[in-house]
Amino acid sequence: MTTEETVDVALIGGGIMSATLGTLLKQLQPDWTIRLYERLSSVAEESSNPWNNAGTGHAAMCELNYMPDDPSGGAPDPSKAIQINEQFQVSRQFWSYLVDQGILGSPSSFINSCPHMTFVQGEKDVDYLRRRWQVLKDHVLFERMEYSEDPAVIARWAPLLIDHRRKDEVFAATRIDSGTDVDFGAITRQLVSHLTDHGASVHVNQEVKSLRRLSDGTWLLKIRDTIGRTPRSVKARFVFVGAGGWALKLLQKSGIPEAKGYGLFPISGEFLRTDNQEVVARHQAKVYSQAKVGAPPMSVPHLDTRVVDGRKSLLFGPYAGFDPRFLKEGSITDLPGAIRWSNIIPYLAVAVTNGSLLKYLITELLKSKKRKFESLREFMPTAQRKDWYLIRAGQRAQVIKKDRKKGGVLQFGTEVITSADGSISGLLGASPGASTAAPIMLDLLKRCFADRMPEWEPKLKQMIPSYGTKLSDDPEIARASMQRTAETLGIVA
Repeated sequence: MTTEETVDVALIGGGIMSATLGTLLKQLQPDWTIRLYERLSSVAEESSNPWNNAGTGHAAMCELNYMPDDPSGGAPDPSKAIQINEQFQVSRQFWSYLVDQGILGSPSSFINSCPHMTFVQGEKDVDYLRRRWQVLKDHVLFERMEYSEDPAVIARWAPLLIDHRRKDEVFAATRIDSGTDVDFGAITRQLVSHLTDHGASVHVNQEVKSLRRLSDGTWLLKIRDTIGRTPRSVKARFVFVGAGGWALKLLQKSGIPEAKGYGLFPISGEFLRTDNQEVVARHQAKVYSQAKVGAPPMSVPHLDTRVVDGRKSLLFGPYAGFDPRFLKEGSITDLPGAIRWSNIIPYLAVAVTNGSLLKYLITELLKSKKRKFESLREFMPTAQRKDWYLIRAGQRAQVIKKDRKKGGVLQFGTEVITSADGSISGLLGASPGASTAAPIMLDLLKRCFADRMPEWEPKLKQMIPSYGTKLSDDPEIARASMQRTAETLGIVA
């Protein structure tokens, strides 16, 4: 096995995170050598693949889990929703810059306008949705949100939700027309193509098996071809592990203490999909509802318009399940292989305190195809079985981490793990993930390259005009930013 030359940056995993970080670094430091390693035959084939996710540009406009109800019946706290929307606006600014520079192609190849709606049933959830809307409607980032309990109005917004529904049903909906559908696979492929055109090297069918810190401060990556199994190695000054659920494996192998105590809980899933254009034409929205008791936030039922390769489809789901793999193309030994003495207590604590989740997953696993279709009929009463078929969704690995009081908690969202010296960093977790790739990678830059940030800041502000500020602090600037990015991306402001 020969050791190749030392590179400045090694990106492990060919998804939206590695592509985003590589693009940022290429803009900030064009002379750096970058290598990307992907174990599959092409990039964007796991969670970034458009059929492995719902394509929601997560902006907290329709997802209730970002703004939980106040148990006392008061005003729900909007802080998390505002934070998520701020992060998505950063992604919009970054994508707009990339379009202007010709790095991303036609905006319609990766982002399209799609109203975001929330639809709930029953007096309790209707009351909550009304209070949620009353809090958000006066905030600059959500000020165009509409609310209605009128079946005729909701039918204009999304007729498939209302057709053939009983007249005595109680329901309500919110709608905001500035929502989007995003093909993160298309973004990833275009960014990786640009990287290769500008000196970066991309190696598919190559799996990073291990990595260790050398005495000179670099990292030695041991790699093996997945076809032919030829071993090779490379040294890198900085390593980013963006390998989805497998990031935990490599972070554990790196030996950095910051990775101790972390675990992952994998959740599989399926969607019902229709390509019947007569059905698709009657639903132009992403409609989210309330999660069932015990369900993980990523399993909130939703009926989504998707635009992939210029063609529209509808997805409904997800139907959650359990699979020990951390990746769709992972190994059944992923979960047991990730257990260490340092994280066994968090794993056990999560198992003890999440009985409702385990019950929910068992129920989902036992659900027949007929019962899955009935769940769609609850959302869309006129659905016909002949129009829909099941597709397998991507694996989602939720973060398990230490907690002083509980021993361990199951965390929704993403978690960046970085060594003390900033020479290696990795990303764990799931939604909102891809939608907030740009702000997540900006945070990583601050952690890992603090000494270079003063030098990079002017370029960062050129790429992301709101860098270092919050749009919500100045409504006029926020409106101008949203209008500008909407015009560049060809979407509703």
